Amino acid sequence: MNIVTHRTLYFWITGIVLAAAIGAIVVFGIPRAIDFTGGSLLQVSYQGEMPALSAIQEQVATVSLGAISVRAFGTNAVSIRTRTMTPAEHDAVLAALSRDGAPVTELSFDSVGPALGGQFETKALWAIIAVALAIVLYIAIAFRKVSRPVPSWGYGLTVVAILIHDLIIPAGFFAILAHFTGVEADALFITALLALLGYSVNDTIVIFDRIREHLARNERENNKEPFEETVGKSISETMTRSINTSLTVVLALLALALFGAAATRVFALVMLVGVIAGTYSSILLAAPLLIPLARKFTRS
Repeated sequence: MNIVTHRTLYFWITGIVLAAAIGAIVVFGIPRAIDFTGGSLLQVSYQGEMPALSAIQEQVATVSLGAISVRAFGTNAVSIRTRTMTPAEHDAVLAALSRDGAPVTELSFDSVGPALGGQFETKALWAIIAVALAIVLYIAIAFRKVSRPVPSWGYGLTVVAILIHDLIIPAGFFAILAHFTGVEADALFITALLALLGYSVNDTIVIFDRIREHLARNERENNKEPFEETVGKSISETMTRSINTSLTVVLALLALALFGAAATRVFALVMLVGVIAGTYSSILLAAPLLIPLARKFTRS
C-alpha cells in the first residue's frame, strides 16, 4: 500500500503543518471571548453611515469603563467590549453612541462576571481532557485481546497523538482567522473542539478495528503476514468509507459556513478544518504510526 510505503513523507508533511499551526498559536495567540475572561460585549448597528471606529471609541470613552475594545462587526455594525457593565453604564454607552444624531440599534448585549468566566475556562479544559481519556480507555479495553506486535495501550497512545494533532490544526487555523478578522474563542469554539474529538477518532477506530480483525484471523490461521502488510491492507479496505463519510460532512459544513448565520460561521469553519485534518490523520497517520511502534516492541 503506497500510504504505508511513503509514510515518512506524510510524517514530514504533518510536522511542517503542525509547526505552522503551533507558530500561529504562539505568535497570534487565541483571543478569548467574555465566556472565558468575563466582561460585557455590546453589539450595535447603525441605520445611516457608520462613524469611524476611532470616533466610536471616543464616544464610549465618555463613560468611565477603563479599557475599551471596538471592532467592526458584520455590515455597518460594531462590537464593543468592556469590563462588566452595570445597567446604568449600559444605558449610558447607548446614549453616548446616539449623541451625535446617528441612530443605533442594539443587536445584543452579554455580560459575564470574571469568576464565572474563569470557571467556564477550567470546565472547558477538563471536558476536553475527560473526553480524550475516555476515548483512550475505551480503545485500550477494546484491543486488549490483540497485544502483538503492538500492545493494546499502544493503540491508545497512537490515538492520543492523533487527537493532539486534530486539535492543534483547527486551533492554529482559528488563531490566524482571529488575527485577521478579530473573532474570539467562545463556547461554540470549545463545542467545535469537543465534537472534533469524537468525530476524528471515529475513522481511526474503524481502521484499527479492521487491523484487529486481520490480526485475529492471522493468528487463528497461523498466517505469518507482515504487520506492515496488514496495516496497508486495512487502510485500503476502509479508505473509501472514510473519505465518503467525511465528504458528506464537509459539504454540510461548507453550506453552513457560506449560507448560515454569522453566529455559526466561525464554528462551521473550525469544524471544516478539523474534519479535513481528522480525515487526513486517520488515513495517513494513525495506522502508519503503528508500524514504527511495532518495530520498537519487536526489537525489545
